[in-house]
Amino acid sequence: MLNDPVFQEILMDITQDNGSSNSIIECILNGTTSDLEISEETEIKLTTVRKILYKLYDAGLATCKKSKDPETKWEIYNWKFEPEKISDIITKKYEKFSEEIQRSIEYEEENMFFVCKDNGHRYKFEKASENNFACPKCGNSMEYQDNSTIIANLQDEKATYVSIGELKGK
Repeated sequence: MLNDPVFQEILMDITQDNGSSNSIIECILNGTTSDLEISEETEIKLTTVRKILYKLYDAGLATCKKSKDPETKWEIYNWKFEPEKISDIITKKYEKFSEEIQRSIEYEEENMFFVCKDNGHRYKFEKASENNFACPKCGNSMEYQDNSTIIANLQDEKATYVSIGELKGK
């Protein structure tokens, strides 16, 4: 799981941390659960360990149990990683991507586009007709752009995200 690129991407999105997150999760999975012990074992500053653990907690990927040290009476936080929550996060992430792509598909389907032959700038019909089909940037003529290929590519991309989300979310 720790080596899965999708897991790594989600972990990075949540913690905004490249290296420490994996070490911290690995410690928890190997039985080291207090933030102080994790800090000592990984040689990561205690404040960084806590910051990452709280971000994982906020995302629902970690739970925390508070207790008191019988000798010092200090509060001890013991952490548990909740890997089963990953599938929900992955599913939500790919649903969001899929929705964004669907909005792009609808935008492409609902509009007609014209492109400048010289600089490649692309304009909706309304903007192109306002300028008499001359590029507002350079003044050269624009021509109609068939966007059916763009739509097909977006639909393929959406299908890929939906299938990856279904696979990874299980």
